[in-house]
Amino acid sequence: MRPNLVETYGWATAEAPHSCEYIAPEIINILKRLDISRVLDVGSGNGKLCCEIKRSGLIVVGVENDVQGVETSKSNYPDIHFYNYGVQDDPGELLAQEGAFDAVVSTEVIEHLFSPHLLPIYARAVLKNKGYLVITTPYHGYLKNLAISIVNKWDFHHTALWHGGHIKFWSRSTLTRLLEENGFEVVGFSGVGRAPYLWKSMIMIGLKK
Repeated sequence: MRPNLVETYGWATAEAPHSCEYIAPEIINILKRLDISRVLDVGSGNGKLCCEIKRSGLIVVGVENDVQGVETSKSNYPDIHFYNYGVQDDPGELLAQEGAFDAVVSTEVIEHLFSPHLLPIYARAVLKNKGYLVITTPYHGYLKNLAISIVNKWDFHHTALWHGGHIKFWSRSTLTRLLEENGFEVVGFSGVGRAPYLWKSMIMIGLKK
């Protein structure tokens, strides 16, 4: 059965998402530390993170399910390859054009997916042996959930009225389980943005088994 899809996320400009400011530097530091050279950005949006990764000296390719996002990316970053693929598509199509990658990054994407297991499956298929998946998503843990409750911000946090908004809310435990059940060993975890355990997002690194 074909998974439910949202066709557009509103990628109309090259303006960086607000999360890019605190996530992009951490992602680039991790990629440098892992000593890789070729990166695939899954859910590349309007291409801004790909631009930052390329600027750091790495080779990067972007895939994005939103046609408008791909068109915006190609227009603003013509020296980077972008493809209109989603995690529900055949990874063999990308492999035939670009070959396998040292690392896959996916930032603030998996919380939007009806079928989140497809993301690590797609990533594993396009990675080289012992390749890495670096994934970020809004952080949820006891202290942060308690703080959201105290200030009565759950309606705002759930983005219930945003078509294509957040529909999955991940903890370290559930994201770990997702990666482990789909062929990855978790080898790194950190939080980013805001004080510890009130983090805006978490970063998890998986090693392809």
